Amino acid sequence: MPSRDVVEAFAQRLEAGDFIGAIEQFCTPDAATYENNGAPTIGRDKLVAKERAVLAASKEVRAVRIGPSLIDGDHVATRWTFSFTNAEGVARTLDEIAWQTWRGDKLIEERFYYDPKQLGR
Repeated sequence: MPSRDVVEAFAQRLEAGDFIGAIEQFCTPDAATYENNGAPTIGRDKLVAKERAVLAASKEVRAVRIGPSLIDGDHVATRWTFSFTNAEGVARTLDEIAWQTWRGDKLIEERFYYDPKQLGR
């Protein structure tokens, strides 16, 4: 079970824009992420590479946590708003729920639930 301090530190890294640092510090080497019900991305190195690609395609990415992270044993749920601004200055906003599974103070799985139509608006 992650401590409240660890969950807060993870969220603060994201809100500070240090997405790569958050993955490197908090994810296990075999961590997996899922976008809605899609196929997983497995392995911290692949997660970092995927995040670098998202950041490279964006002029700016911002994360804002909406409300507190809810912790129940090894599970954490957090509501986020992500803003992605592309090179032309067009911003897209994504409202999502992140459902996480932790092993102690390390993140082993994260599932992102959102309406993909949000990115086309």
